[in-house]
Formats: sequence, structure tokens, C-alpha cells
Amino acid sequence: MVTLIATLQIKPGKMEEAIEVLKEMATNIKSSESGTLEYIPHTVKGEGLENTIIFYEKYESEEALKFHSKNLRKTAVNLAPLLAPGRDIKTCVEIK
Repeated sequence: MVTLIATLQIKPGKMEEAIEVLKEMATNIKSSESGTLEYIPHTVKGEGLENTIIFYEKYESEEALKFHSKNLRKTAVNLAPLLAPGRDIKTCVEIK
């Protein structure tokens, strides 16, 4: 399994719109990508973090992650205009 933690910034004043887009996007990804086990966007509490979204993503394999990555431009088409520059993506290895 592969886990990703992705942090994105939303443009000021666009968070409510982004949340609606993310709800639909997460549902679509989970239903159309069988290898995506978890795809959960989160808002972040705290001063200065009001425009931050963190994704928790879990894939059954590297191939499933590659499939998701290949389709992301299409699945995130409505989110892209709401994003501020910069992102941080971490690939994690689960401790068992």
C-alpha cells in the first residue's frame, strides 16, 4: 500500500467553493479508481491556515497511485482555478 499526504493552498475567498468541488471530486475518484482506498480532503484549523487543504490518500499499489496521478488533471479540472501556487506532497510508508 502507498499513502500520500498532500497539502494545497486555496486562493483567498475561494474556500467554500473549493470545499464543494472537493466533495464531488472525492466521491468521483473513489467510485472510478478501484485502487484508491482512501481519498479524504481536510480543512485545517489554526491561525494562518484557513486556506489550507490536506489530503489523506491511500492506494492499494504503486500502479493505483500512477493511475490516479495520470487522471488527476481531468478529475481536478474544477479545483485547479481555485488553487494558490505551491503544494507539498509526501509519500509515506506505513509502519506495521
